[in-house]
Amino acid sequence: MTQTPSLGHPVYRDMPTTIFEHMSARARETGAINLGQGFPEGPGPRDVLQAAADALLTCSSQYPPMPGLAELRAAVACHYARHQGLDLSPQEVIVTSGATEAIAASLLALVRPGDEVLMLAPLYDAYLPLVERVGGVAKVVKLTPPDWRVAREALEAAITPRTRILLMNNPVNPTGIVLRDAELALLADLCVAHDLIAICDEVWEQTIYDGIPHRPLIGFPGMRNRTIKIGSAGKIFSVTGWKVGWMCAAPPIATLLGRAHQFLTFTTPPNLQWAVAEGLGYSDNWFDAQRGAYQASRDRLAAGLREAGYVVRPSGATWFLSIDLSASGIALDDVTFCNRIIEEAGVAAIPISAFYPEESVTHLVRLCFSKTDETLVQAIARLAAFRATIG
Repeated sequence: MTQTPSLGHPVYRDMPTTIFEHMSARARETGAINLGQGFPEGPGPRDVLQAAADALLTCSSQYPPMPGLAELRAAVACHYARHQGLDLSPQEVIVTSGATEAIAASLLALVRPGDEVLMLAPLYDAYLPLVERVGGVAKVVKLTPPDWRVAREALEAAITPRTRILLMNNPVNPTGIVLRDAELALLADLCVAHDLIAICDEVWEQTIYDGIPHRPLIGFPGMRNRTIKIGSAGKIFSVTGWKVGWMCAAPPIATLLGRAHQFLTFTTPPNLQWAVAEGLGYSDNWFDAQRGAYQASRDRLAAGLREAGYVVRPSGATWFLSIDLSASGIALDDVTFCNRIIEEAGVAAIPISAFYPEESVTHLVRLCFSKTDETLVQAIARLAAFRATIG
């Protein structure tokens, strides 16, 4: 009798499918409006798509250089100089197949077995399994609503002599919070004091609203040579399926990042790289228009939900806002609420508890507003009707 082999690494063997894929699959099965997974409707901005199509027909389709096309690396550096006042060289930019690959490459390059990685929860769901897979030890500091404040006492209590890395997200998915300057200064101070390297997932840097600027951690005192800044063309240009990202770091770190990257995806489709390089040079008005359209969608969804009787938490960035079930007088936890609305209202959402490894917050539900006006109006009507049925 043939024995079945023992399969899989324990980190992955016992891991469920991501909450985003699970809820999107249920939305497809039921025909529900998908306000769960974070992607815009439609193909994306016409000019960006045209640039990719032109590059596919007129430029090389063979392997580009492993660190990325020279044009894109230079465009990323120029974009950050123009928009965030950073002084990066093209050699400090490594192009990746999406921001998740950049996070994975950063952890593979820098984390040794037993090293502790400091993270702030709620956290993007890829962080924890990636840290554990490379042999790191997660040190999670829980942030709590409504303010989601980063406190010195909690961070210092979590840091030990084995802590090597800070892995953070700003602006923050799922809360929509933009970290305050004082909080970023605190994180920079702790990184310098404890000799930590910061891996900064800043994919939402161009989706900040209400006139608030993005402050990259790499620009704070002492952080230039100890920060990996990660960005995403998918978020900047509303083309999430392209999976074009990058990681920026000082040369000694960038060299290590490139060595890890070469054995992950090695490279990224060249026509998409050329298109992103062109797009990063678009005028300020282009980026302002993109941001303004998303802010209008945020306001439309928030106003409709409030009129329907939901309490909506402030969202200063990303494509997400949250409704507060307990403040809305809804006696359901977030998972139950999400399961019920997908079946009874035909709307998919994400429970915030999915972003905690333990001691979850269970009264908040995340909704994605990067949708057409028609979709948002339909979703509001369905959620309003559901709200009326539960008192």
